[in-house]
Amino acid sequence: MGIGYNLLSVRVYPRRIAANWRLLAARSGNAWPVIKSDAYGHGLAGAARELARAGATDFCVGTVGEAAQLLDAVPGVRAVSLLGPLDRAECAEAAGRGVLCFCGRFEQLAMLDEAARDAGRPARVALKFDTGMARLGFTASDLPEVLETLAACPDLTVELAASHLATADEPATRDFVLGQGRILAQVADSLRAAGRRVGICLANSAALLAYPELHFDVQRPGIALYGANPLHGTSRDEPGLGLLPAMEVTAPILSVHDLPAGASISYGRTFFAPRDMRVAVVAVGYADNYSRGLANKGFMNLAGTRAPILGRVCMQMTAVDVTGLPCSAGDEIFLLGGPGPGTVTAEDLAGWWGTITYEIFCLLGQNPRQEVLDTAPDLA
Repeated sequence: MGIGYNLLSVRVYPRRIAANWRLLAARSGNAWPVIKSDAYGHGLAGAARELARAGATDFCVGTVGEAAQLLDAVPGVRAVSLLGPLDRAECAEAAGRGVLCFCGRFEQLAMLDEAARDAGRPARVALKFDTGMARLGFTASDLPEVLETLAACPDLTVELAASHLATADEPATRDFVLGQGRILAQVADSLRAAGRRVGICLANSAALLAYPELHFDVQRPGIALYGANPLHGTSRDEPGLGLLPAMEVTAPILSVHDLPAGASISYGRTFFAPRDMRVAVVAVGYADNYSRGLANKGFMNLAGTRAPILGRVCMQMTAVDVTGLPCSAGDEIFLLGGPGPGTVTAEDLAGWWGTITYEIFCLLGQNPRQEVLDTAPDLA
């Protein structure tokens, strides 16, 4: 990965992802890990291999193309495409390889049924319903037409009724979350009454941890697999404690020099030294997906101590305050993770960045990456 200029190092720990899955599966019963978007920047193939060794059998990806990538990398597992097929070629791929497809449009059902006939085997379907996200899916009022369409599509095997929660990570919206669950349960009851033997799939990471009443038949943990607590900063964060971070990011220090009191640093002169300082220039910038928004408010971790970012983040360089901290050119500094009390969590970095942990992982994970097969708790 990467295009050659990156100096930072992204280390991924797939066995920690597997350990997190075991923890989540023990709480919910049937957790299908979500490894879409290259496993949130952690590497789809490596994550899937360790999860399969840990006992996972069904994996949720985004596109049908990702499903094919998964099945090529880890033969014998089952793939679930959360976006479902978008054209006839993807329908053919999905039907031919037994991918379970989320479908929320009538034309998807018709195309997939045709592809199943051509493949000579039934196509697996999860009916996607919009219960409050207002993004993708049939509505409850579409049910009569859904049943009519399914009756005309004999080569589809409907396995699940599914939906996506909009606010499961916000405790103040509990009534709305439970309302989504009631809508989906009613939809599933109607499908069953019409002779369709369907399970229910609704819970994401936050609901898996905070809403046992919404576990139903299948759960889809995503962000929690990678060690981020979806309930962080809320009054209900306790169920998400104990997850293992699965990514750390470092970069080398390019130079260390003095910055006298009153001097400015970096573009725009947004920082002036209030006293004599010692500054390290680190080989990372927005070209490495390290946000320019971290200027003057983010931190790095140097040997267990937090070093504040000084001035603007540049394209390939960022300055930090290392006054009183021993360091020299070539030393490693952590942008994410690291030892001691100075560790930078994904939640920390997201807060300074003004975003969410999902984006942190997806963006930083686009840099050159290496897998570290350490011995994680629960997998020794």
